[in-house]
This record gives sequence, C-alpha cells and structure tokens, in this order.
Amino acid sequence: MIVDIHGHYTTAPKPLETWRNRQIAGITNPAEMPKASELRISDDEHLTIFSPRASFMAHHIGDFQVSSTWAATCNELCYRVSRLFPDHFIPAAMLPQSPGVDPATCVPELVKCVEEFGNVAINLNPDPSGGHWNSPPLSDRHWYAIYEKMVEYDIPAMIHVSTSCNPCFHTTGAHYLNADTTAFMQCLTSDLFKDFPTLRFVIPHGGGAVPYHWGRFRGLAQEMKKPLLKDHLLNNVFFDTCVYHQPGIDLLTRVIPADNILFASEMIGAVRGLDPETGHSYDDTRRYIEAAHIDPEQRHKIYELNARRVYPRLDVALKMKGC
Repeated sequence: MIVDIHGHYTTAPKPLETWRNRQIAGITNPAEMPKASELRISDDEHLTIFSPRASFMAHHIGDFQVSSTWAATCNELCYRVSRLFPDHFIPAAMLPQSPGVDPATCVPELVKCVEEFGNVAINLNPDPSGGHWNSPPLSDRHWYAIYEKMVEYDIPAMIHVSTSCNPCFHTTGAHYLNADTTAFMQCLTSDLFKDFPTLRFVIPHGGGAVPYHWGRFRGLAQEMKKPLLKDHLLNNVFFDTCVYHQPGIDLLTRVIPADNILFASEMIGAVRGLDPETGHSYDDTRRYIEAAHIDPEQRHKIYELNARRVYPRLDVALKMKGC
C-alpha cells in the first residue's frame, strides 16, 4: 500500500469558491454574508480530498466567526468525499484559527472532526496572520490547548501555513518553505517535547530548508546544549516527500532517517505541469522515491509503515477494512 499523507482539496467545486467570495464580501457588508445552508454541492462534483486546500484556509480574513464557519464548511465537504470514496480518502481537519484569538477556541471543531467525521489528523497554521508572524512560537503555552487534545486523541498535526498577504513572501515559493524551516527551528530551540513526549508534527514540503542545512541545525543545537537531534526532535518530528526533483529527494533520503520520512505528493498542489527536463509531472513524487538509492525496507517505511505509526487512527481505519 502507498499512503499519501499530504493531499489538499484543490479541486473543490466552483460553488464553494463562489460562497467563500460572498462570505468575504459580507465581512464589510453584512447584507452580503451568505448562510451555510445556501451552499449546495451535489456529491457528483467531488474529485479528490485529504485536507482542505491550504491556501483557502486564509485564517487572516475576517474574525473567528468567519473562520469557524469556513472551517466547518470545508471539513464537512472533506468528510463527504471520504464517505463517497472510502477506499481512497480519509479526512484531516483544518482549524478555525484567527489572528489574536486563543487557539483553545479551535478545540470544539477538532473534537467534532475526530469524533464525528473520523479525522486522523489536523493542519495547524503557525502563522494565522498570513505572513506577518505575530503569533507566539509553537513551543509557547499559547498552543497547549490544541496539543493536549492532539495527545488525547493520538493524532498528529501537519504544520502548514496558508495564503500570504505579505507582499514580501510569495505564498507557495517562500511563505510555505519559510514556515517549514521556522517550525523546525522553534521546536529545536525549545523543550516542547518534554512537556508532550507523544506529540507529533509533520513538516511538509520536505522540511523546507531543514535537510539542506542539517549541519547548521546540528551545530546550533550543540551550541544551545541541546541533545543530539535524533534524540531531541526525531521521535516527534517527521518530513514528507513533497519535493519536486530527484536531487531533492536524494538529499532528503540521505540526510533524514527513513523512519522520519512519509510519502506525499500534494497532488494537485503548488507545483503543476510537466518538467521539461524529464517529461513527467513535477509532483509525481513516487518516481523520485522509486529512483532513490534506498533499500526495499526503507521504501516500505516511507510508503506505508511510517504513516501507520505516525497516524494511529489511520492504521486503525485501515485494519478495520482488512488492510
């Protein structure tokens, strides 16, 4: 089995985008604010799912009520797709985060998605401001209410930002990769996992700059008198394979232990189209894993075993289906 742990609902039906545009307009003109019941999408319009589209989370837009309604709408659609195609999709939830609002307000949506929708993970945005980075670091007690629920339900969080509204940072080319690197460094400089030994984070997009600068991070940890990275972070932090060229995957698999790499494609995501150097889709990440110089046992871990271990509720769901 190949488990893709990073897919977004990038093919959501057009009515969802139309409804969202009306909701955004309603922030300044309440007469334009649509009701959730006005969104009607038939089941035959769904195409793919894993978690709500990252750039659509847009936590910086509106207030908590806007984010709450939007998150609930997107999560319900993901759940519907998982029911339509149970052999192929299982949902992960976005949270109704909002700048300056206590993350504890996200807990009811998290609980609903796990208990009612069977979600196996959440997406956690470390920067709800959309590129201005005015939230405390992930190691701060600011986030602990979410962590406590994650530990209770034994679910991981993919640390994933949303759209950048800061013109300094292109959303997918800079903001995403900056956030991946920043999240790792926030964990490195803290003792977060002493407070939460079983807390698990998945850092997407191959970890941003982390594998490429592994020596830098090892050296910084050493200067800070932290344990070796394998003991300090690698029991709790994992990386996906959303890296869109062979040399990048080769570096990832050489630097990061196979136990900490999970297969993902982000299809259909930030990087679309054909690579003129290979003639294949950039996001066909399976080709890169197949060509990487790793043994079959390592490949099996990356494709399936690590996902079952990092996402225990996924493992339970698969076993219930005889997988």
